[in-house]
Amino acid sequence: MSETLLARVKAETITAMKAHDSERTTTLRLITTALRNREIEKRVELTDAEAQAILGTMIKQRRDSIEQFTKGGRPELAAKEAVEIAVIEEFLPKALGEAELQALVAGSVADAAAASGQKPGPKEMGTVIKAVQAKLAAAGLRAEGRVVSEAVKAALAS
Repeated sequence: MSETLLARVKAETITAMKAHDSERTTTLRLITTALRNREIEKRVELTDAEAQAILGTMIKQRRDSIEQFTKGGRPELAAKEAVEIAVIEEFLPKALGEAELQALVAGSVADAAAASGQKPGPKEMGTVIKAVQAKLAAAGLRAEGRVVSEAVKAALAS
């Protein structure tokens, strides 16, 4: 039986508390709270995929905060958010590298071309992005939506 993401977070929280690592403990508690709140909303236990989606959202929020803090001249707050991102990423699958993503996008463009009989253009960008996201999910990998979108746009433009 595999351990759920929430159970892993709770175990890591205990370890961080014993090590007196306050920043890590705080971030792990934030993760636990976000996951628990979502479970309460849904009234069922979260799957690991749903939990990973929530963690992805948390990372995106922190990246936005880093951008705002940097613009506002608050590097200490930006650094705190960066530490939180590092802790959250520990519980997500490895992010896909640029070369692997390019190969996946090229495969999806080729699949779309084979299905329609012609090379897809910018109008088919949404279809290709959905195909790439489906392949990522099936392989248990992750990539930021913005990065996937840029890669697909570049592939369709060439």
